[in-house]
Amino acid sequence: MPGKLYIVPTPVGNLEDMTYRAVKVLGEVDLILAEDTRTSSVLLRRYGIEKPLRSHHKFNEHQTSSLVKEKILAGLDVALISDAGTPGISDPGFFLVRECVREGIAVETLPGATACIPALVSSGLPCDRFVFEGFLPQKKGFRTAVEALAAETRTMVFYESPYRVVRTLKAFAEVFGGDRPCSVAREISKIHEEHVRGSIDEALAHFTVKEPKGEFVIVVAGAPAPLKKKGKGPFDDYGPPEEA
Repeated sequence: MPGKLYIVPTPVGNLEDMTYRAVKVLGEVDLILAEDTRTSSVLLRRYGIEKPLRSHHKFNEHQTSSLVKEKILAGLDVALISDAGTPGISDPGFFLVRECVREGIAVETLPGATACIPALVSSGLPCDRFVFEGFLPQKKGFRTAVEALAAETRTMVFYESPYRVVRTLKAFAEVFGGDRPCSVAREISKIHEEHVRGSIDEALAHFTVKEPKGEFVIVVAGAPAPLKKKGKGPFDDYGPPEEA
């Protein structure tokens, strides 16, 4: 009988954010796939988990996925973890899940830690509807990706490296307008967690003076919703009401 693939979230900072169920699953599977075995070994030792550990990252996931499918089809249960957060969300995981689904292998994803939701909820910006953009392109396509979001009315959530935060905020100010509300969260769940709330210009000024350090989540308010013309149907153009 085939085994199962478990997608197991791990803490994004505070190791106490590990769930009871995650510890139980990792202690019961036959094999654990880790983005970085050195990083994951620290977490596993903390919870007394001693299971075979194999590297699975963006540079070897095509080769690893094929071998993992064979092991699961042979009856082994396998868990996938990343360095922090939920695998597949700006981390390796999508390819393996897709291949297992195509093969008819059962995939079970545990709920758990991720950086984007705490940053969004803590931002004070509308979180009933939002769009997660993850990491923007580092070089080619960066400006195009930002400009494509100029008319987005939902709250936008981005991941960013400390080395690119200032560049990204400058681009947001140019495209969205410096007065657009935003919240920049740093080091979610860690000792030096910080939230800088205000306008994009204010956040940019803060991190221009203070050197950005740690992992960042940038939450930006969506563009104001356009107004429909009076007396028109649902598929007509948007804009201010026509003058009489």
